[in-house]
Amino acid sequence: MNEDGGEKSFEATPHRREQARKEGQVARSQDLAGALVLLAAIVLLMSLGRQVADLFANFTRYSLREPMFIIDENTENGGLFNAVIAHYFSTTIRFLKPLSLFFGSLFLIAVGANIAQIGFLWLPEKLAFNPSHLDPIKGFGRIFSMQSVIRLVMGVLKIVICAVVAYYALRGEVGTILGLTELEEQQICSYLANTLLWIAVKIAVALVLLALLDYIYQKWKYEQDLRMTVEEMREEMKNTMGDPQILGKRKQIQRELAQKQRAVQGASDADVVVTNPTHLAIALKFDPETMDVPVVVAKGAGYLAEAIRQIALRHGIPIMEKKPLAQSLYKAVDIGQPIHEEHYRAVGEILRYVFRLQGRKIA
Repeated sequence: MNEDGGEKSFEATPHRREQARKEGQVARSQDLAGALVLLAAIVLLMSLGRQVADLFANFTRYSLREPMFIIDENTENGGLFNAVIAHYFSTTIRFLKPLSLFFGSLFLIAVGANIAQIGFLWLPEKLAFNPSHLDPIKGFGRIFSMQSVIRLVMGVLKIVICAVVAYYALRGEVGTILGLTELEEQQICSYLANTLLWIAVKIAVALVLLALLDYIYQKWKYEQDLRMTVEEMREEMKNTMGDPQILGKRKQIQRELAQKQRAVQGASDADVVVTNPTHLAIALKFDPETMDVPVVVAKGAGYLAEAIRQIALRHGIPIMEKKPLAQSLYKAVDIGQPIHEEHYRAVGEILRYVFRLQGRKIA
């Protein structure tokens, strides 16, 4: 894999997904909501169409039959205006229920289809005026782009599929259509309306299936576009977590602090501290009953040596200045390790002296 190239080999991080969403980059099919609304509209027409048609027919007959606007009492003293207002108010109430149910259902389906795809997304900055959208060069670029060609091909494909669906839906009705001349006008209208609605339902179902396939493709393309290269991953880590070099330095400092803390934390249990006298300090512990050899429990140089000496003073631990021994112990023995054989004699003399002062027996 090319470490510095443009191969998108990493899945998008949550931060990148959030940034893309804030910029309006989401996986969405533009046709899914329209196809669902079309299918719902046809189904509602099939269920509510007769009720609405009867309502319009009755209203038309009523309006043509009743001379409410031309009778004498409505033409005097402003009666005509009041009659018109009352008539249109009653008409609005009459049509409000079926039409509000019809259009309200379509509105909820359209909103629900978009929310199901992308969730709730509010981007008021996208509504602001952007002069770059008026750039004719960019406009022509969008018109003649590969994406526009793909949309054109998909549009032609949808027309062909709708035509094929309509053809197969009508093919079995040819004989019935040819025999419509023997029926009455009302029967012909009813048959044609039902047939056209069922054909429309089949076409709408085909459009919904195509829109679902388009949504799956848009989802896949969205994921591919969001994938990140190695350089993009490094840049995001730098922006969200800080410069990797600074993070490495910070971790190194933390490790050093942990090591320094470990270097002095055992000093309080020591039996004696050997110093250089100021640059080095090595804390030794020896328990004749449990240990065969003295052990270095803490050591340090510089300010760590000073810290070890301060701990020894607070706990009443003897401090012995032995420059060659301190240098040798500091270089050769790690914390928690027993002293080497070469140190036995010198360390033994120190421990005998310290134990004799404390009234303890070394062996």
